[in-house]
Amino acid sequence: MADDEHLLEVGRIHKPHGVRGDLLVSLVTDVEARLAVGSVLSVDPAPPATLEVAAARPHQDRFIVHFVGVDDRTAADELRGRTLLAAPIDDDEALWIHELFGARVVSVDGVERGTVVAVIDNPAADLLELDSGALVPLTFVAVAADDGALRVDPPAGLFELYE
Repeated sequence: MADDEHLLEVGRIHKPHGVRGDLLVSLVTDVEARLAVGSVLSVDPAPPATLEVAAARPHQDRFIVHFVGVDDRTAADELRGRTLLAAPIDDDEALWIHELFGARVVSVDGVERGTVVAVIDNPAADLLELDSGALVPLTFVAVAADDGALRVDPPAGLFELYE
């Protein structure tokens, strides 16, 4: 497992499901393979330091997960509210939220629009909050340039709303 400072939040344990140690888990990643059998996830707060996935299946908008060694409701209940962490996936095309902070935002026409100061969770799409006050849905990020800037292609008039 990578150093703790390099781990990313991938899920959250909600509550026990049944009496055999299963848990309701929601993912905060679009990579469902994080819950593949044999995956080892770090736990915050510890202990335990890690949990190994023994089984996982979709359930409504969450997953029912069984971890190795968590075999009854009492053991499962001790994990309620914990955060699941994992090392970043090696993907040059991926934009990681922690990498967005401080990035310059430039529209595709070359106009500097500001610097990312926050990422706001939003049901339709996460929003980049810029130091200019503008909110830009992540769906309009066209590309992350080699110079560290984010190129955005928003609909006409988006930035004029904030002038």
